[in-house]
Amino acid sequence: MRVSKRAQEIHPFHVMEILARARALEAEGRSIIHMEVGEPDFETPQPIVDAGVEALQSGRHHYTPALGLPALRRKIAENYQQRYGESVDPGRVAVTPGSSGGLQLLIALLVNPGDQVLMADPGYPCNRHFARLFEGEVVAIPVGAAERFQLTAALVEQYWSERSRVVMISSPSNPTGTVIAPDELERIAEFVQRKGGALIVDEIYQGLTYGDTGGTAVNLPGDLFVVNSFSKYYGMTGWRLGWLVAPKAAMDGLDRLSQNLFLAAPTPSQYAALVAMEPETEVILQSRRDEFQRRRDFLYQSLTALGFKIDHLPEGAFYLYADCSALSRDSSLFAMELLEQVGVAITPGKDFSTLDAKRWVRFAYTISLEKLQDGVERLAQFLQSSVN
Repeated sequence: MRVSKRAQEIHPFHVMEILARARALEAEGRSIIHMEVGEPDFETPQPIVDAGVEALQSGRHHYTPALGLPALRRKIAENYQQRYGESVDPGRVAVTPGSSGGLQLLIALLVNPGDQVLMADPGYPCNRHFARLFEGEVVAIPVGAAERFQLTAALVEQYWSERSRVVMISSPSNPTGTVIAPDELERIAEFVQRKGGALIVDEIYQGLTYGDTGGTAVNLPGDLFVVNSFSKYYGMTGWRLGWLVAPKAAMDGLDRLSQNLFLAAPTPSQYAALVAMEPETEVILQSRRDEFQRRRDFLYQSLTALGFKIDHLPEGAFYLYADCSALSRDSSLFAMELLEQVGVAITPGKDFSTLDAKRWVRFAYTISLEKLQDGVERLAQFLQSSVN
């Protein structure tokens, strides 16, 4: 079958090879510790589930407006005011089928063929693929521990060209869990504004931050677009629901694109999400955030004790991006051998980086503390056997 060049150039998740092999081993009766996939082990909070069930039973499953239920758009805007003290017009909010739907909308809105999209390397691989899908050109900017794996205004200026149109920031970041400093983000926004470009800030791990690192970019100057999701903090991964906040001038284009690309986000999910930001749900979510922090602290201490190098304690999300070069010369081979020999699944760095990927692996602390402890014991056993 003949497929497009575009389809050929969009690569699969390498972690899916790890996951497929892990599932096969489990089918053979092996015990597997899953630290490869970024999906929390917590169920969707019961108040959200109840609201979704009630919506289905009440017949609220027909199409909504393309930009989402007006009540949900208002609720999201109110949450910015209540949580962050930021005033947001509900007319700037669009509800999307997951943050992936939101990111596709924004690339479709902003990028013409050949336009450059600047983003950090390492970073979430789908962001590169979204740009390619709409014939944009990705400029992968190398960032490391010195930059806390985040773009800086100096780097954006260095890599900006006449064809640059969009800068993408993820904070907290996947795979590193780092948060960009507010003053640095503001400098980037001001530079992009001067150049007539657009800034997309991915905040899908907002809420899952540890310490005084919360905040939002929602009212920074210029053509600023913020993407968020109900998947991570709110525990609604399979509900496929997200949102974005955009300048008022962009909403007509986003409306037309939404109508044509996916018509609307899932209706029962939108009704369920109306209670996601209510106080009773927030109590549940905060307790889960505290549990993620306990898991982070345990895994960080354990991995560094075993010889992994982690320059920064992650401030958000639920990942540790670890340098394994002192333990292996090839992170992909390391990850597969770890899975085969002791049943621990992790993600190799090539999923997130086009540069120096063999040094890195990502651990997701999306499983219970007891399972993490088991995984660390198996990892220590594997490393000991490798030395011997």
